[in-house]
Amino acid sequence: MEKKNLDWGNLGFAYMKTDKRFVANYKGGAWDDGALISDDMILMSEDAGVLQYSQSVFEGLKAYETVDGHIVTFRPDLNAQRMYDSALRLEIPPYPVDKFIDAVVKTVEANEAWVPPYGTGATLYIRPYTFGISPVIGVKPADEYQFRIFTTPVGPYFKGGAKPIVVKISDYDRAAPKGTGNIKAGLNYAMSLHAIVTAHEEGYAENIYLDAATRTKVEETGGANILFIDQDDQLIVPQSESILPSITRRSLVYVAEHYLGMKVVERPVYWEEVKAGNFKECGLCGTAAVISPIGRINDHGTDIDFASGMEEMGPGMTKLRETLTGIQMGSIEAPEGWIVRVK
Repeated sequence: MEKKNLDWGNLGFAYMKTDKRFVANYKGGAWDDGALISDDMILMSEDAGVLQYSQSVFEGLKAYETVDGHIVTFRPDLNAQRMYDSALRLEIPPYPVDKFIDAVVKTVEANEAWVPPYGTGATLYIRPYTFGISPVIGVKPADEYQFRIFTTPVGPYFKGGAKPIVVKISDYDRAAPKGTGNIKAGLNYAMSLHAIVTAHEEGYAENIYLDAATRTKVEETGGANILFIDQDDQLIVPQSESILPSITRRSLVYVAEHYLGMKVVERPVYWEEVKAGNFKECGLCGTAAVISPIGRINDHGTDIDFASGMEEMGPGMTKLRETLTGIQMGSIEAPEGWIVRVK
């Protein structure tokens, strides 16, 4: 199929309407078969559950054109399972895992012309989401739901290379110990908007949130997990029940152990350790950027600098990022089941 006539090398990270989207409806206690449609508009009651009580969960993954010309997605089974678990937490009827994967493949296939060519740095972003669509005025779950997937071509998260960023310690709490921090719900991101706008106004790229109970342990940012490399070249992964189980983080942990021979330690990470200089590299990880290096953290006016510096990503994070992107793009052999071929 002929590609769309776009300036693939200069795409931003923004929404662009593509040809098809997948829509399925939950009514009478069951999900229908769903279908691909052209209309991108959603018609719902002013009293829809999503509008009144924020009943919504979502996912984010990508489709790529590989070095050998195939179109693939990366570990959609993990997105499907995370969305299933997120839905259960918000009393949303979960969309079945197998149907989720099938719908992702169908949606990407229907938008094949929008998949950026290999080598441009761009990808096709895939956004599955589920929300309460029937009217609900009392505080209770909606009766009817809609599951949808749209796609949009996006440019590389980094323009001109992965330059280290400066972040700050936030005074806000991201998630309560037994709250919804470990699920991908829209409400978790809404609460972070004021904090991120404020951080940007102050000249910082992101916030780092400490645990709400003691404010002594590093958790994550508003939209990404955090990784550290210590002085012994070990990958240190903050552990907490209120951290979102990032698919990128889990993949990087596997890459570190099985491809790079690094020792990985998943444990609570105390802020005092970071201030003491126990780590020489730090990064944020997620679907959009894979790894975004952190060069400096500001803690209420005091800067904590990492040895990797502010000029370029450190060597450990660079190896992790290059290996994972190589797997995604087909230049490095992937573990079994990681890559789902669309075309």
